[in-house]
Amino acid sequence: MTDQEIEKLVQDKLSEAYHAEEHPKKFFITANGRGVTDGGDLYNALLDDMMHITQKALAEILKEALKK
Repeated sequence: MTDQEIEKLVQDKLSEAYHAEEHPKKFFITANGRGVTDGGDLYNALLDDMMHITQKALAEILKEALKK
C-alpha cells in the first residue's frame, strides 16, 4: 500500500468508527463547596470514548491492510 492509500484508509476507518455509535452529549465538571473544580470525570469520559473509537478503527485498519 502507498502512503496515500494508508492515510485514506486510516481517515475512512476513524470516521466510520466515530459515526458508528452515539457519543456522550454532555460532559460534567464537578465543583465542591470551596469552588474547587474537578475535570477528572470529564477527562475520563472523553478518554474512554476516544480510546473506544481508536480501538475499533485500528482493528478495521489492520484487517483491511492484511487483506492486501
